[in-house]
Amino acid sequence: QVQLVESGGGLVQAGGSLRLSCAASGIIFSRYTMGWYRQTPGKQRELVAEITSGGDTNYADSVKGRFTISRDSAKNTVYLQMNSLKPEDTAVYYCNARAWFGNDWGQGTQVTVSS
Repeated sequence: QVQLVESGGGLVQAGGSLRLSCAASGIIFSRYTMGWYRQTPGKQRELVAEITSGGDTNYADSVKGRFTISRDSAKNTVYLQMNSLKPEDTAVYYCNARAWFGNDWGQGTQVTVSS
């Protein structure tokens, strides 16, 4: 049974930082591309950042230079370091584990950036 458990969300002022964590269990972590997505009410879920098992990364243009995704295979955990946060970064952030044979989601964690 796949479990993705996010943590680290919260309320922060504009310009501040947060680090999200996603602990994965029930999967062979090294086989998955891990990603962070976000969603606001009335909008589609969008990719924020992803990292392959080999460490290649991909970022949404809106977060390049501010967010950094990383993974720790020893802990089966993926991180999203978010710096220089803006009010438009406010959303529910979801962890995603993707492989050719499966696609799983965490329950989401709220990030709110006040102006």
